Amino acid sequence: MITQYNSSKHIFILQTPFIVGRELGFKMLWTGDKVFRVLFLGGLSLVLASLACLLQLASVTIVFPVLWAISAGIYLYTAQLQVPVSGKAVVVTGCDTGFGLQLAQQLDKMGFRVFAGCLQAEDGEGAKTLREVGSDRLHVLQMDITKTDQLDKATKEVLAKLAPGEVLWGIVNNAGWATYGEMEWVGLDTYRKILEINLIGIIAVTQAFLPMIRDAKGRVVTISSGLGRFAVPMRSPYVASKYAVEGLMDCLRYEMKPWGVNVSLIEPGNFIAGTNIFNQKTIADQAEAMWAGMTERVRADYGKDHFDSRVNLMTKYSTGGCTDLSPVLNAYIEGLTQAYPQERYNPMDFYFRARLFIATHLPEIFYDNIYIDYLKK
Repeated sequence: MITQYNSSKHIFILQTPFIVGRELGFKMLWTGDKVFRVLFLGGLSLVLASLACLLQLASVTIVFPVLWAISAGIYLYTAQLQVPVSGKAVVVTGCDTGFGLQLAQQLDKMGFRVFAGCLQAEDGEGAKTLREVGSDRLHVLQMDITKTDQLDKATKEVLAKLAPGEVLWGIVNNAGWATYGEMEWVGLDTYRKILEINLIGIIAVTQAFLPMIRDAKGRVVTISSGLGRFAVPMRSPYVASKYAVEGLMDCLRYEMKPWGVNVSLIEPGNFIAGTNIFNQKTIADQAEAMWAGMTERVRADYGKDHFDSRVNLMTKYSTGGCTDLSPVLNAYIEGLTQAYPQERYNPMDFYFRARLFIATHLPEIFYDNIYIDYLKK
């Protein structure tokens, strides 16, 4: 076994080479998800050991470490089991920039045949980069996920380019769009646009390629967000679309179990600074359009000062967060390659993970008051 530490990314990498003659290989990244699950197993082991002590069946000091060691050991062993990538292809949407652009390159280097869907496949910078650095296994496809004709053409291209014996193993629903604004400020056309891209587009892509995925007993990996699990002011269009994606993929996961297809959600924290999905120009342009589109009554009720303060808050938010995209890329890759993939991956920092826990597991009064206090700063 080889142990590496990457000081720039603060992650441990435990690697055991693929074993000849065995179908499963071994490779594990020490991620926040794994740390959290090991700690959870420790807490559960302590509860069970305490119960055994109350029943006078065994001592806590003996049962607790044994239970934790066994449960954590089983989990970590299964977490590192991987399927081989040979003979497998993956479709990735949204490869013009950000996560998709880097993921397509990484999957290509790993040995997958990659079909990189780009909104600007002819002359976009992302498409040019992929053609320059990719191997002959990486194919750039024109793919506006809101256009049925483009998806039909892309499906045919995938079928034509698969080599004999290859299967379409994975769909990565990465393409998306983001906007902001309080609910009364955002026009209905904007709500329709974000739902068309972030929800209907995912449905269209998944329906287009799912028959091939079912044949391969493969994977569907879809990006959601931490904001698909808890709401925040000023993000109702985005939050609505991500809440819908969460429910959609939960339904698909249940429906695909009989077919042997695994469905995973990626729920990142704040990576805006790394993806440039928001920048000062887009925020300012959207603010100008929102203010112009409001009714006189709404403008008068909220006032320009309140509006400007919220836009400034969004600008501040866009400059924060993680610039290193590797936690999200690792989650995508694990969803595609782990023998026993997680239903949800949470590539996020401690702040987001704590906030997710509070919003998900504690009464609403805790989350509401903590977040209201934050907004008052």
